[in-house]
Amino acid sequence: MPLPPVLSSIVGWLRAGYPEGVPEHDYIPLFALLSRQLSESEVTEIAEELAGSSDPVSAEAIHRAVSAVTAGPLLDSDVARVSARLAAGGWPLARPDAAG
Repeated sequence: MPLPPVLSSIVGWLRAGYPEGVPEHDYIPLFALLSRQLSESEVTEIAEELAGSSDPVSAEAIHRAVSAVTAGPLLDSDVARVSARLAAGGWPLARPDAAG
């Protein structure tokens, strides 16, 4: 099933921000950032899309990261690093459909 347009746009921004793929150490802060703006099901859909285009080891890391987002605190420096990387790739840092 194709992603809704807004989620497809987010996956596009993620791929622009991480053209070589998201490094494993960025998964948890990345999904934490996404969970601030999206529902749990939307974050899961994005994770599934990213996992589907990744090797099995990366796919498992993506699934672990989504589970870990609610399990513990994140370092502000990790969130800032991922935010800066996404901003450099054109990430709007706000929900695309909220910019009206």
